[in-house]
Amino acid sequence: MLNFRQIQISDKDWVTELMNISDFRSCEYTFANNLAWRRLSDSVISRHKDFYVVASFNGKDPVFTYPCGKGDLEELFSELSKTARSSGGDKLIVSSVNNEALSSLKDMYGESMTVSANRDYFDYIYNANDLIDMAGKKFHGKRNHIRRFKETDWEYCELTEDMFADCIEFAANSYNANKGYDSFSAVCEQFAINTYFNYYRELELKGGVLKSDGKIVGFTIGERLNSDTFVVHIEKAVPELNGAYPTLCNEFAKRNAAGFRYINREEDMGIEGLRKSKLSYNPVFLQEKYTVSIDLERSNL
Repeated sequence: MLNFRQIQISDKDWVTELMNISDFRSCEYTFANNLAWRRLSDSVISRHKDFYVVASFNGKDPVFTYPCGKGDLEELFSELSKTARSSGGDKLIVSSVNNEALSSLKDMYGESMTVSANRDYFDYIYNANDLIDMAGKKFHGKRNHIRRFKETDWEYCELTEDMFADCIEFAANSYNANKGYDSFSAVCEQFAINTYFNYYRELELKGGVLKSDGKIVGFTIGERLNSDTFVVHIEKAVPELNGAYPTLCNEFAKRNAAGFRYINREEDMGIEGLRKSKLSYNPVFLQEKYTVSIDLERSNL
């Protein structure tokens, strides 16, 4: 049975080392994401030999994020099953399962497992060069919006510590204007944003700020996700300002995603407007993530 505790900034090195072994492309496989979004499901972490495990014990059956690292998977999942049983559950639930991991679980559990997928939590994956160049007919509209924005007195600059307070205020104003306090996910996002700023240097994040007439009208934060993908964790801009969002996206990609094959812009969480926006940037595919439920009574592990 595994022992779990809250994640801490001091865990960064060993967690990142084990994440790099698996090289997964889903957005939850960065240490910064795990640290910043821990309140969303009260997630806790554990290490079993050379595996890193994240879990949530909010419901009857604990939910484990598919582990990363290396070693004996059957032994690891035997330990996860013991942990689930000790919590009073009768199922072993594993989330964020990609196609390769799904195949491994099928080999172990066969008919004792059921598989589901929620489109709301698939990651949007883009060709990095598409967002850097925004070339061709499919980006004609984006280029027009960017051109209009750049007709103003605008500036893009790298995010530095002297801008943190203004960016936090910008995010808070957006949160209040949209009554974010009525949405648990929005509350958790504010916590995540503050975490990114509190540990910005330690997390080795990249950020950019967009200004118009000398005022901040947007900011964004991201980092290397795996060997071929850059991930955008946060992107905030004034929605009423024509071209602010695509300009921020384009300028940030130019300066930080060159050399990567893909850019992951995370999920849409089923929010209609967010889905429409993410689709408008022409993703090359959606990173599917499955949830696997294993009947512990029928399982051999």
